[in-house]
Amino acid sequence: MALTDCVSLLTDYGLEDGFVAACHGVIARIAPSARVIDISHLVPPADVRRGAAILAQTVPYLPEGVHVAVVDPGVGTTRRAVAVAAGGRIFVGPDNGVLSWCVPDGGARAFELTNRELWLEPTSATFHGRDIFAPVAAHLAAGRDIASVGPEFDVADLVALPRPTRRVQEGTVEGEVLTVDRFGNVQLSVTADDLRRIGAVTGVPLSFILGRRTLTVPFRETFGAVPPGELVAFVDSAGCLALAVNSGNAAQRLGLPPGAHVRVATALTSTY
Repeated sequence: MALTDCVSLLTDYGLEDGFVAACHGVIARIAPSARVIDISHLVPPADVRRGAAILAQTVPYLPEGVHVAVVDPGVGTTRRAVAVAAGGRIFVGPDNGVLSWCVPDGGARAFELTNRELWLEPTSATFHGRDIFAPVAAHLAAGRDIASVGPEFDVADLVALPRPTRRVQEGTVEGEVLTVDRFGNVQLSVTADDLRRIGAVTGVPLSFILGRRTLTVPFRETFGAVPPGELVAFVDSAGCLALAVNSGNAAQRLGLPPGAHVRVATALTSTY
């Protein structure tokens, strides 16, 4: 399999400690020519769903290569460590669903990381990012065949997070809160195509049914199209419908955590 020498890293390690630097160092020692791209190290601790969403939305813009995701509350337990080959990319990480939104429905191959010759020794029970995932990724980026990492298993046996729900019917689209970013913007599983199917047009307000509440919100192209402090709906850079407050925090204002269900319809007049 031909790969570039790119390795990307996504973790919940934060930036206060030396965890990220240790992973960089391991990769540099094994594959000194590899380019390392940090996707994020500020995934909320143990938030596997958030890590999966960030990875899936970022990888299409990265070079082909090895992509490591370590959001791993089960580190040191019986959960598997895996590598998944899909096209020109290999995904490396724990088998807890963090990789699942990047794995295509067909054509992928999954391998369990059992070849300790590719690990660091001694191997910590609590830092597999440094001792297993980073060195394996570096060996793969340096040209090691993926079959050398350990036995292949049925890709259907990978742990998979439930796919975000969305359903279009009778002029409305039902979805859920996919992620909340550091600005407090609320990203929904509703896509731009879903909005076209219900006749939504930029400039025409949208109605959001949030439990017992109904809000009518301006539908614009960007935050600055409404005054500071005002809510706005827009299609974000990932092609998803999002809610924001210009110079504010929509998640705090609306009390919408990831997974919350939302129904969206067009509205001709604004009541917000």
